[in-house]
Amino acid sequence: MRTVTNINNGWAFLKGTAEVPASLPAHAETVDLPHTWNAKDGQDGGNDYFRGTCCYAREIRKSDLPQTGRTYLEINGANSSADVYMNGKHLAHHDGGYSTWRVEITNTLREENCLAILVDNAANETVYPQTADFTFYGGLYRSVNLISVPDTHFDLETYGCPGIHVTPVVEGQSAKVEIKPFPTGLQSGDQIRYRILDAQGNRVAEQVDDGQFVLPDVHLWDGVKNPYLYTAEAAILRGGRELDKVSARFGCRSFRIDPEKGFILNGREYPLRGVSRHQDRLGIGNALLPEHHREDMDLICEAGFNTIRLAHYQHDQYFYDLCDERGMVVWAEIPYISRHMPGGNENTVQQMKELVTQCYNHPSICVWGLSNEITMDGAGDPDMIRQHRVLNDLVHEMDKTRPTTLACITMCGMDEEIVHISDVVSYNHYFGWYGGSMEEYGPWFDHFHQKYPNTPIGVSEYGCEALNWHNSHPESGDYSEEYQAVYHESLIRQLFSRKYLWATHVWNMFDFGADARAEGGENGQNHKGLITMDRKYKKDAFYAYKAWLSDDPFVHLCGKRYIDRVEDVTRVTVYSNLPEVELFAGGVSLGKKTAPDHFFYFDVPNSGETGLEAVAGECRDESVIRKVDKMNPEYILREQGAVLNWFDITEIEGRFSLNDKLGDILKTLRGKLWFAGLFLTLAKKMGQNQPKTGEKKKKKPGMDGNLMNMISSFTVLRFTGMLGIRNVTFTKEELLKMNAKLNRIRKPSKPVR
Repeated sequence: MRTVTNINNGWAFLKGTAEVPASLPAHAETVDLPHTWNAKDGQDGGNDYFRGTCCYAREIRKSDLPQTGRTYLEINGANSSADVYMNGKHLAHHDGGYSTWRVEITNTLREENCLAILVDNAANETVYPQTADFTFYGGLYRSVNLISVPDTHFDLETYGCPGIHVTPVVEGQSAKVEIKPFPTGLQSGDQIRYRILDAQGNRVAEQVDDGQFVLPDVHLWDGVKNPYLYTAEAAILRGGRELDKVSARFGCRSFRIDPEKGFILNGREYPLRGVSRHQDRLGIGNALLPEHHREDMDLICEAGFNTIRLAHYQHDQYFYDLCDERGMVVWAEIPYISRHMPGGNENTVQQMKELVTQCYNHPSICVWGLSNEITMDGAGDPDMIRQHRVLNDLVHEMDKTRPTTLACITMCGMDEEIVHISDVVSYNHYFGWYGGSMEEYGPWFDHFHQKYPNTPIGVSEYGCEALNWHNSHPESGDYSEEYQAVYHESLIRQLFSRKYLWATHVWNMFDFGADARAEGGENGQNHKGLITMDRKYKKDAFYAYKAWLSDDPFVHLCGKRYIDRVEDVTRVTVYSNLPEVELFAGGVSLGKKTAPDHFFYFDVPNSGETGLEAVAGECRDESVIRKVDKMNPEYILREQGAVLNWFDITEIEGRFSLNDKLGDILKTLRGKLWFAGLFLTLAKKMGQNQPKTGEKKKKKPGMDGNLMNMISSFTVLRFTGMLGIRNVTFTKEELLKMNAKLNRIRKPSKPVR
């Protein structure tokens, strides 16, 4: 029978070496898995985290393993490329850091063995991802096992196969269930026995050599309210004796995506309202333990979400299991992201085959994502379009039951060919954060829906960043918790009222590591999360969604970290899913209010220190405000470790500076000339001033009309800081020189009223 032996403990770790040890290396650091070497430097900013080759080594004793026919090494995550050696002999190479893969080690096992795994997360042009707004943590960051099986067993080698694929098809009150096995080494007379168990483990059906079943009065997997799971088993029998057995949980559900009504689950409209999730944590990186995954799921469920986009790669099988158990509808995707690399085409196919093969049985997964924001360098590349058609056809061949989808970036026009390859499509928009106004969302999607009424359209990303900065008059770019709250209030109203949107996914549930970022006063992170990266603080916007989506009664007073306020009367916001809220200030009631949108606003007199209490039904929440004469400087954005801060910039009355918005500068002739010079500099820094041999010359960065509209509301300082995501940086001297040029450009005279 099959035996799985976990070998997470006691690995020798050597950083920055590609040498293959024939025996356990002396003086190495001892680590337990999961492990990443970028847990700290991948989150502290500077885009300087270590990317290279590291060695993990461990002793294996043959006598400690079951004496069966074959032994396989199972690696559940090695980012991003890895080579396996046994006693100095090379056994396998794998590209792709997010999937499970296995290597047979049977014929190389001696009594005493040194297993070595070289893991490499260095940049290259063949393995995805290479350009993206998140840290590519290196390491053996998921479990490693040894699997012992007889010579006749269920397949362990083909794209990390789980041994069986289960396909349920609901027809009325019953379901047809096909259990497809992947055996190897079968002999004449061998049989395969199939069983289906209910959620309590009771056998409901059994057949030999026939994996086709009909379940009458089937219990449906019905989303978050009733995520019922069956278990399918398959066993290889020889003379009535079990040789190998595998099992997989599955759910019986029907779904479709309608261009007018959105997502339909088991015959009823089921609006998908959810979040995207990155897997990393503060100080831990991507080396998560089961308790970390469970906490993430608990927090997502607390807010009332019913769908998760698992970005931008294959996640841990344990988290997909949690999605099955909690009734989440999941978008699963590969890390084909940001920049098309012709040399990486084969790798996208491999990673897609692994994703679909390994995740096929999860009822939570309802769409396969082909790529994310792949058109950042333009949407017309024929090779990129061709590769998307290859992936789309591949997925349809591998899985007849699920549609494909695509996450497009704002600058990719809705008429582009690539937008219409997948079965459904979604867009990543950041109106009101990366330019434009937050009020643009609704009209933009209405326009798409009107123009392409038969194409299901959704929202794959939307959001803005928030840290512990505060403002009674929040605006885009201040990184305040208040602006994020106002932003999501607006987006909830706009998006949740449009039933044709097949899904909406907030970017992001949690702040996450992006070492190239230098924004918001805390470098190395993307702060668009509804919860901080350490999972310790739920930002106010989290509760805005909870008010709309959760059935658990609650009331939340916003602005708990915003105590010192200068105004005599200050606006206080309360979120609740109950119909009426009463607010007390210093024990005095300010009245009761109702709000059909679950957002309650109170004008509160601000004098001295005032205790606030919000009451809704049996729920209560408290906070404090305090009157001050001047704005608390601790509430105003200050970039930590920034090359240059806004308050260090020379400003001249009537002249421009780095603190002015690009859109205002471009309203003047001299400003346009300055801007053209800036983009010549950018072209040189990005290496795009000369096309590569055989390539067509690309557009200069930023000359696209959609992109220009997006960045027009950025200050020059914010714009140059954000370019770190594309590996473009400016020195302090360069920025001061730029500011001096802007100081020579007069601002337009204000019109006389």
